[in-house]
Amino acid sequence: MRAAAATQPAGFEIRVRGTVQGVGFRPTVWRLASESGLDGEVYNDATGVSIRISGTRASVDRFVERLEAEAPPLSRIVDIDVQPLPDVPDVSGFHIVESKSGETRTEVTPDAAICASCREETLSPFERRFRYPFTNCTHCGPRFSIVTSVPYDRANTSMAHFTMCEACRSEYTNPADRRFHAQPIACHVCGPRAWLVRVGKGSVTFDMHSMLDDVDAVAGILQKGHIIAIRGLGGFHLACDAANERAVTKLRTRKHRDAKPFALMARDLDVIRQYCAVTETEAQLLESPAAPIVLLGAGGHALPDAVAPGLDTLGFMLPYTPLHLLALRRMDRPVVMTSANLSDAPQITANEDALEKLVGIADYALLHDRDIVNRIDDSVVRVMAGSSRVLRRARGYAPSGLPLPDGFEPRGELLAFGGELKSTFCLVKDGSLILSQHQGDLEDLETYEDYERNLALYEALYDHQPEVLVADKHPEYLSSKLARRRAREGGLSLLEVQHHHAHVAACMVENQVPRDSAPVLGVALDGLGFGDDGTFWGGEFLLARYDGYRRLGTFKPVPMIGGAKAIREPWRSLYAHLMAEMGWARFAMNFKDLELFEWLAEKPRAAIDKMLENDINTPLASSCGRLFDAVAACMGLSRDTAQYEAEGAMQLEAAVDRSALSATGDEAAYPFAIPNLRGSGLPYVEPLAMWQALLGDLRLGTPVPLMAARFHLGLARAIGNMVSLQAGRAEQSGHPFAQVALTGGCFQNAVLLELVSSELTERGFDVLTHSRVPTNDGGLALGQAAIAAALRSKQEGDACV
Repeated sequence: MRAAAATQPAGFEIRVRGTVQGVGFRPTVWRLASESGLDGEVYNDATGVSIRISGTRASVDRFVERLEAEAPPLSRIVDIDVQPLPDVPDVSGFHIVESKSGETRTEVTPDAAICASCREETLSPFERRFRYPFTNCTHCGPRFSIVTSVPYDRANTSMAHFTMCEACRSEYTNPADRRFHAQPIACHVCGPRAWLVRVGKGSVTFDMHSMLDDVDAVAGILQKGHIIAIRGLGGFHLACDAANERAVTKLRTRKHRDAKPFALMARDLDVIRQYCAVTETEAQLLESPAAPIVLLGAGGHALPDAVAPGLDTLGFMLPYTPLHLLALRRMDRPVVMTSANLSDAPQITANEDALEKLVGIADYALLHDRDIVNRIDDSVVRVMAGSSRVLRRARGYAPSGLPLPDGFEPRGELLAFGGELKSTFCLVKDGSLILSQHQGDLEDLETYEDYERNLALYEALYDHQPEVLVADKHPEYLSSKLARRRAREGGLSLLEVQHHHAHVAACMVENQVPRDSAPVLGVALDGLGFGDDGTFWGGEFLLARYDGYRRLGTFKPVPMIGGAKAIREPWRSLYAHLMAEMGWARFAMNFKDLELFEWLAEKPRAAIDKMLENDINTPLASSCGRLFDAVAACMGLSRDTAQYEAEGAMQLEAAVDRSALSATGDEAAYPFAIPNLRGSGLPYVEPLAMWQALLGDLRLGTPVPLMAARFHLGLARAIGNMVSLQAGRAEQSGHPFAQVALTGGCFQNAVLLELVSSELTERGFDVLTHSRVPTNDGGLALGQAAIAAALRSKQEGDACV
């Protein structure tokens, strides 16, 4: 009976969920079904892709196997569900039919860099899209940046008002063509166009520049030392010749960006290799569909110091649209390609705003008329400890989702609001965690307004109606205030999550740690997070599961003189550490011959000492980030004012003598102790011996690179000692842990991450790290969402055992 049934034609409905719209999935289904001799139809709906098909069970099973194996390169299948139909579909042949609406349960596809076929076509004078700056197909081009709603069809994008010409429509309707249902399809005849203007006043004529067209003129403008605003995929960039020191300095001055490193773009890998050493992994990242900015080790030809002051890395990307490709064809050196904005404001997206706000900054602007619906920044990736690590998750990666690990039951919808810096938010729906693109720092009004707009956009795109809102415990975070207000107004439940628990949970989710697994020891090192005891935490050792945690250790709590002012003025952290360790009298007695002593003596010490004595605006912080600030300032790096976040820490990492990192013996590393805090008895990392050794090295005139290496070595060893101490105690208590999760912004430091990972691996621990999601606050929302999902399951009787 079963054998006979397997050979009889029957009807089946196949539902495919995941990143399956706008990536050439339906043409692939059509091709495979046609080759298999199956009848039926395929269409997009709000769930993903639906297939109604007739054939024997064996032939349908083979079809599904091929579909999984031969899925388009930009797709990501989350689930394939095959169900029998009561009747065989009355269809002859296989067809692609129009999309159907309904509740949204599919993913929106990230934008993808120009593919090899479109690149070749754009550069070939024998193709009708020769030098067309908006060439694309189902394997590349704009997606999220142009979508207004789902399903992802042309009518729901900013391409809706461009009517296809006959040639484009022929490609669009041909299932065998790579442009079948490529929603942004266009050409010179019917699509968007680009044009060049002067910013401020005046016009551009062919007499002014040698150019094939307006896009080609960009190279000539750059070579003459001008600054040009370029409207790209997710916003405007400001570009100048990166090898022209005068042009780079002019851009810094006009943009009011004193020291933060600029991103760079080069026409190809050969140009990049003239300025950086590029590994195979880094080359693959640069040429991937995501095409992020990749942080590379500087080497070879030198660029002006003004490109990345005090750093030994350069952030490069390759042209990811045909517009960028054509604009840089004649540039044989790198180009600065930085977001077009002022200060920390969001990237400009509209032509009108660019022409108004960039007067006095850009000399020219390359505009186009394909509207940017959704602003999205360039992603930033760095290869550390042998793996690629996303530091800023945006274009090319967002808004693709991550699955909840095993043990989570998809019950209801949640919305996590993230933090305040490097903000993101996260939706939970149908077992997926949908993390937004990088939003920026919410202290900027425009960024905050953009954050609110994007919240509304995502909720509309995903038909998302949260039952629980999740926020950071910090009472003053703007994201948390917004969550509280929305909870009150909507009568929704609100869960507040501790900052570092969210960091650890994000690392656990990314590594797919099951909900009912044994606890992991989270090592969370960052700048600041609001602690359960009312102080600021930032160097924490948490024994954690998704539904709870216990603080087992910390870094030494040290006052932040002036509160947030200590972040902007690193010398305050240095003074606070020295006073906490030895006091002024002892410091003077042992180190008054140092230039550092004379420099600190000129600070307003009387007022500061009174603040410390009376506990006035000097909150305690167990912050690893502030320790990095203090050590960098001690060595003369970013001492007075930090011109951007973590400037001192980045310069300290850049200063490290890599050859000294392989040194062995106790004398190679600065020493740290692990005593217990008075009162709580909590073990903590005590840096007194480190400070004594560092100040001693200053007296001896030890080179900064060697001191920087000794600090990193010592800190990594101290972290290893703390983890081993806690592992021993856990073993004795009968609750051992084997996994250690490294998380928090300090682990963007490649030297620290690699040293700590190696230290812990040698001690026998399984080390979990971030890769797809930022280790910094850009990953907070993901961890918040996972914690809320775990607690929700627990409350509904599905508690972990």
